[in-house]
Amino acid sequence: MDPELKILAVEQRRELMAARDVDSDFDFAFQLQLQEAITASISLQPSTSTAVPTPTTLPHPENDGVSKFADVQTSELLQLEREIDDRILSELEFRKMRDDLQRRIHDHRVAQEILRMPEDEWLDNGDNFEVPFGEVTSKNKDTELFRVYFKGLVENYSSKVVFGGIGVAICDSRDELLFEMRKPFYGSAMNRQCIEFKALIEGLNAAIALDLKRVVFFCDYFPMFRFVTGRWSAKQRKAAALLNQVALLRQKFSFCQPSLVPRNKIKFAFRFAREAMTSQINKVAESDASRNVYETCVICLEDTDIGQIFSVDGCRHRYCVSCMKQHVEVKLLHGIVPKCPHAECNSDLKLDSCSKFLTPKLIDIMKQHIKEASIPVTEKVYCPYPKCSALMSKSEVLEYSKGFFLRAERLGIRKCTKCNGLFCINCKVPWHYNIVCDEYRRRNPNPPEDVKLKNLAAMNLWRQCIKCNHMIELAAGCYHMTCRCGYEFCYTCGEPWTDKKATCSCKLWDEDYILDSDEDEDEEENDDYYDTDSDDYY
Repeated sequence: MDPELKILAVEQRRELMAARDVDSDFDFAFQLQLQEAITASISLQPSTSTAVPTPTTLPHPENDGVSKFADVQTSELLQLEREIDDRILSELEFRKMRDDLQRRIHDHRVAQEILRMPEDEWLDNGDNFEVPFGEVTSKNKDTELFRVYFKGLVENYSSKVVFGGIGVAICDSRDELLFEMRKPFYGSAMNRQCIEFKALIEGLNAAIALDLKRVVFFCDYFPMFRFVTGRWSAKQRKAAALLNQVALLRQKFSFCQPSLVPRNKIKFAFRFAREAMTSQINKVAESDASRNVYETCVICLEDTDIGQIFSVDGCRHRYCVSCMKQHVEVKLLHGIVPKCPHAECNSDLKLDSCSKFLTPKLIDIMKQHIKEASIPVTEKVYCPYPKCSALMSKSEVLEYSKGFFLRAERLGIRKCTKCNGLFCINCKVPWHYNIVCDEYRRRNPNPPEDVKLKNLAAMNLWRQCIKCNHMIELAAGCYHMTCRCGYEFCYTCGEPWTDKKATCSCKLWDEDYILDSDEDEDEEENDDYYDTDSDDYY
């Protein structure tokens, strides 16, 4: 009905403009007649009388009201036409998204069918195999379970102004991103519960527009999960109305169920909501720059422009960008994944947020530390090729290798996810063709690389952490070492430290390793070390 409604609006606006023209003609004729009458009246007066000035234009009170009404009507009709055009464009975009979604589902199903096809059948009929687009698309779309991630964020800018951001991410069953939405909110009287409901409503509406039939929407806000599962009832009128709207939208799906997950599972939606809210904060900060809007950093106690204040994701603690930059750099150079500097706060700092003030080299270091911290020590594996040395998890590289080798798990063959080089997961060496692992170990009891590393470690007095097997070197400071995995030990004998106390009788430092003579003896807490795996100093 939108095209027909737009045609009616255009016709009505044309009629209104024509009526204004006619009214303007009548008004002009009225002005002429009035001026002629006044001129004739003046000419009949005696010459001794005081002359009355001839008016050029006289107001017409009735026409002023008509003109204002016409202007208002024209403005409303133009706004209606723009809204119709926007709605039509939005529907076209969603139609393109639906078509793209159907094609992607079709391609994925065809690829799965090809993978399940026996090799001999593929050799015989592979060249003639085809599945026309549209033959199985609708059926697949109706059976696949899509994932709707949503997040609503609010932040109080002042006692009367609240910033909000809504993020929506819709993924397929393989968690590949299909649709994203960022919607800012700026106003007042908005709490977290209401904006979470609004984010869910936006997500469900987007799924309906994409013509999805089966969805699971993921909640990281526990009260929200309680509401949508019916375990809690909304007592506030506004929240109850939003909850009722969610219930009506869920009825439009053949399957629509909630799932409670931790925040790191909704990373896409959280990032989109944060970007939407940040855009509003930046706009207001720029408009208020002339009003001297400042905030005091609790670290340096300096009054800093609000545009240079960094807000930590999750906990919302705020510090100036300069202090945050120094904090993150120090932690990274000590081999530690940075967290919020607030006392007893363990909120992780996100790479996307910190990349705004970090150098490219520090960004790469932070990526590496985050990846290393996310992989358990027993799961870590490095590519044995010297030019690559990529860090991977055993499960990650196994799943990647299964796509190339049918018996990868039993044979022990793996394919590097970065350089695609083949290697043996059991022997930690490049793949030994036509030789089983036991035979390879019998022929190579001491791999040359291990011998070289041990000789080099003995010559340079390196030490190996007994917990994660990292090879480290004392660069400066005392003999109390803290490995990047958190294990503390004595650099001299390797005995562990417990509660910041040594369990051995070795001396704490050597003057040869104390670079600054005026340093206090309290620097026995210095944990500088060198990681031979990454060639970086910490």
